[in-house]
Amino acid sequence: MAARATTLDWIRLLRLPNHATVVADVAAGYLVAAGLRGDLAWPGPEAWWAIGAGVALYAAGMVLNDAYDLDIDRTERPERPLPRGVITRSTAFAAGGILLVVGVAAACGAAFASASPWPAFVGAGLVLAIWSYDSGLKATGWGPVAMGICRALAWLLGLTAGGGPDGPQWLLPLGMGTYVAGITTFARDEALTVRGPGPERAARGPDRLTLRLGAAVMAAGLVLSAMPVWRLFRDAMPLPGTSLPVSNWLLLWGIISASILVRSFPALVSPSPAPIQAAVGNAILSIITLDAIHVLAECGERWAFVILSLLVVPVVGRRLVPPT
Repeated sequence: MAARATTLDWIRLLRLPNHATVVADVAAGYLVAAGLRGDLAWPGPEAWWAIGAGVALYAAGMVLNDAYDLDIDRTERPERPLPRGVITRSTAFAAGGILLVVGVAAACGAAFASASPWPAFVGAGLVLAIWSYDSGLKATGWGPVAMGICRALAWLLGLTAGGGPDGPQWLLPLGMGTYVAGITTFARDEALTVRGPGPERAARGPDRLTLRLGAAVMAAGLVLSAMPVWRLFRDAMPLPGTSLPVSNWLLLWGIISASILVRSFPALVSPSPAPIQAAVGNAILSIITLDAIHVLAECGERWAFVILSLLVVPVVGRRLVPPT
């Protein structure tokens, strides 16, 4: 008789602590587009609908990922809930489908509340991107691109719910999507280096070129994300949300970006499972910090702290659930 799934099994299947990153993405996008500044004010219902949509669709992606990958995970990740048999593949597919429907419904709620159809269109685009990635693209060279599109659309979901994006704000989802595409590229060999599907792969180890490409794409995304503020610096204009000098913001962004890339160096120098997993986990966790810095520029310190406080969830949760 198969063991029954516990709450912890579902938390691990959903990779629940990682959901804080998509909350940060959608919330940051909304705050930037809505231009909320100064004293903290309760966001409108469109913000909560958009955040709910982002969380539901992210959860669907996590569940469907494991459902499609069951045969691979029996070898590479036997500790996951599906390979252990505590959650069946059919149950995972059903849960993923329900979450997709909930996500689309919430995106439509954001569209209705914001009096704009764009959140609904973005939600539909997210469903297509998630299904395309999980059902086959992740095993191809297009996998990182699809994952980057998913993350860019999460940002865009918040932006459209807040009435944007406007002008340079388009660079924010583009940059963050590129950054996540780099993380995905960097992580492609992670599971293979832990156990490996065969002795030949285990002997060769991870692909150094893939790791270098992933780090380069991450760096490109970080540069793209900073371009809206760089434009202000070039034109000698102040930040709209804070009295912090533009040069100081760019310095802060540079320090955080450098710390992310420096954490990837051990894996580049001596590729092995531990440094790759550490670099990927740190890069994922840093999404919240990067989102908070974007909010700092547009909305000020108080809202930036609200976004940054989401770090508590993955920092505490990673003790129970690995982030990758």
